[in-house]
Amino acid sequence: MAKKAKKKIENEAEERTERRINNEIDKTFDKAEDRIDETTNRDKSSKKAQNTTNKNTPTENNTNTAPTKMNIKWSRFDFVPGDKVIFEDGPDLMEENGEFPSRWDLISGQVEIANVNDESVMMFLDGGKIIPYLKNSNEDYLPDVFTIEFDYYTPKDGNRLSFYLTDQKNQRVSEEQEFEVTPIRINTPDGNYVNHPERDYTYYENGCWTHVSLAYTKGKLKVYLDDTRLINIPHYNHNPSGFTIYPYFANASKDQAFFVKNVRIAKGGVKYYDRVLSEGKIICNGIRFDVNKATLKPESMGPINKIFELMQKQPDLKFSVEGHTDSDGDDTKNQTLSEQRAKAVMNTLIGMGIASERLSSKGYGESKPIDNNTTAEGKANNRRVEFVKI
Repeated sequence: MAKKAKKKIENEAEERTERRINNEIDKTFDKAEDRIDETTNRDKSSKKAQNTTNKNTPTENNTNTAPTKMNIKWSRFDFVPGDKVIFEDGPDLMEENGEFPSRWDLISGQVEIANVNDESVMMFLDGGKIIPYLKNSNEDYLPDVFTIEFDYYTPKDGNRLSFYLTDQKNQRVSEEQEFEVTPIRINTPDGNYVNHPERDYTYYENGCWTHVSLAYTKGKLKVYLDDTRLINIPHYNHNPSGFTIYPYFANASKDQAFFVKNVRIAKGGVKYYDRVLSEGKIICNGIRFDVNKATLKPESMGPINKIFELMQKQPDLKFSVEGHTDSDGDDTKNQTLSEQRAKAVMNTLIGMGIASERLSSKGYGESKPIDNNTTAEGKANNRRVEFVKI
């Protein structure tokens, strides 16, 4: 514990030092840019005259060849959720305010259900640490290919949230699989960290929600903050076997609490093209919408981008985009909602450049379940968008 406390103190000191250094660097660059602008304006006239004189004058080293422009394509969000949900704790669960969340087990601290903006979330107080409540939690319950997702809220002046890829209560305790996340950076278990390229400390000075995604494929590990990949480890040296959530510095006040919601662990699957060849369709439960709406969430763009890339590579491929819901709520409303969601996905792909004649949309509501509607995991599998080859 002393070693771990020392590590936390060092990380915090490092962050504060980095913040001060960044501020000084910004000031230095501002001054440098001012001087560069002055020099550029002063020399512009003479350079223009010189270029005009020399433009058509052949020299020994002048080949009249324009410099090659680098066409670089780099995707920092390629996350695609696993096919089959094996643990789900979403907003559809009927949890009583003020009670401990029923799908979890407590290791330490205090965690209770709270209502935030009319949505049930888990509120972490006094350093609460929890694990999924599973019958086989003392065993390795993470498959060789899996994804983990969750949303968490960092309060004003809040620090970091940790998650472990082990069950810290029922399995061998391992500090070597602890990842620390803030809305702007991820600290890896080996003590390194990666910053979000477009954010600084002002991003969450008043508190904010962050979506965390993790994809593990037989030793390859990727971790994302919202729609940006920060961690890409080709050979992860440990075997992920469970999951633990632990926000640091969560105080006893509700104004300084961390919140967590929408936790999902899913088993990974086959590449989209292989699914089309073998099954004639692609089932996506990773395309997410706002509750009871057809508004796509940002994390939905991972699977949608993959569908787009597949249709670009296979120009003869056509899809019927089909929406499905679970059985909660009114049948008629579910039918309408499924139609609207399917159409929203179709229109997104058309807006990205797919020809409209290659796509159609349908909604089936709750009429075609592929899993039970009695468990959170079953409902999550039923809430899906299918791309059926036509």
